[in-house]
Amino acid sequence: MQGWLFILIMIAMGAGFALVSIFLSGLLGPRKPTPEKLAPYECGMPPVGSARERQSVKFYLVAMIFLLFDIEIAFLYPWAMALRDLGWNGFAQVVIFILLLLAGYVYVWRKGALDWGNEELSDRRRSIGDQPSTIATYGPRN
Repeated sequence: MQGWLFILIMIAMGAGFALVSIFLSGLLGPRKPTPEKLAPYECGMPPVGSARERQSVKFYLVAMIFLLFDIEIAFLYPWAMALRDLGWNGFAQVVIFILLLLAGYVYVWRKGALDWGNEELSDRRRSIGDQPSTIATYGPRN
């Protein structure tokens, strides 16, 4: 039970901090709401247009690729801390890991997932009179 006591204390402190923050924001928060105060904050710019407009699939694809590579790179920190204990075997494993990351990056790059301005695809659409869709297709490059 001794080991769980500190975990329970941390959970209680986290919940207590959340409850105190909610209480204080209600106590110290604005009392005279105006339309300007109630408007969502958009980095200092007035909101223009609908929030329901479609985003390009490439935006989400690049975000997922970033997260994937960012999380995988985070695995290199523990390896760097244990490098001396792992020896040459651990070094070889991480070299293979980095080569796999590099191969994935080259694959994504060659497929055109990182190209924001794909003029070839835009020219092809204009020539057949098709409207651009929100679904990106990545075929082999010519």
